[in-house]
Amino acid sequence: MLTDVVDLLACPLCAGDLGLADGSLRCPAGHSFDIARQGYVNLLAGDARPGTADSADMVQARADFLGAGHYAPLAAVLASRCHGRVVDAGAGTGYYLSAALAEAEIGLALDISKFAARRAVRAHPRLGAVVADLWRDLPVRTGAADVLLNVFAPRNGSEFHRVLAPSGTLIVVTPTSKHLASVVQALGLVTVDARKESRVADSLGEAFALADREVVEIPLSLNPDEVMTLVGMGPSPGISRRRSSPNGSPRSAPRSRPRPR
Repeated sequence: MLTDVVDLLACPLCAGDLGLADGSLRCPAGHSFDIARQGYVNLLAGDARPGTADSADMVQARADFLGAGHYAPLAAVLASRCHGRVVDAGAGTGYYLSAALAEAEIGLALDISKFAARRAVRAHPRLGAVVADLWRDLPVRTGAADVLLNVFAPRNGSEFHRVLAPSGTLIVVTPTSKHLASVVQALGLVTVDARKESRVADSLGEAFALADREVVEIPLSLNPDEVMTLVGMGPSPGISRRRSSPNGSPRSAPRSRPRPR
């Protein structure tokens, strides 16, 4: 619920702290954002154009596919790494964030799709959902997050670094070259860029140092209906996971963490 995560939020127009007031979020400067009846809030700047947002059909397909448990092993790995205040940048339906909240304190789901936010807000009672553009300044207070999840979503390295606490951890999930290879080949879907690793590093910039990397391989056996549901999700999600810690900031010294056993 938004009441659980409001202390993490910042005004998208002036970066002031947001508070709850009469069914809306307001900052000291007087900017106000109505809370939708479904329980999420739209914090997109007025000139934002959410043209890349997932449609209602895509969100439904994601909910159906993930709800069937196909990626449950990945969700379990992510949940084991999360604690405290978790911000999921590109949360979609809230599937992975809700798994993280088995151990974590609260979760903030950010996604540019209002349909995703409507779904995410129902994923867990300690989860709040916000419509936001990951390519812009995030409507999150500086240093508010203990963990920032980024699962198959765009990356904004400078903003990720800003919203993480000095001792916080960034967990980025990206596809490997083997991801859904047979389905991709058979149906002519988008393939994984051969430069994916370097592009991920470039998108995070010098703000993060790689602490460890883990590959999660999940065997899938899908019937034709499940394949079509997968295709309906849009751009294919991936399976590789990497973790980084903030580095190179005046707020924090370089850090490293042992590889989980």
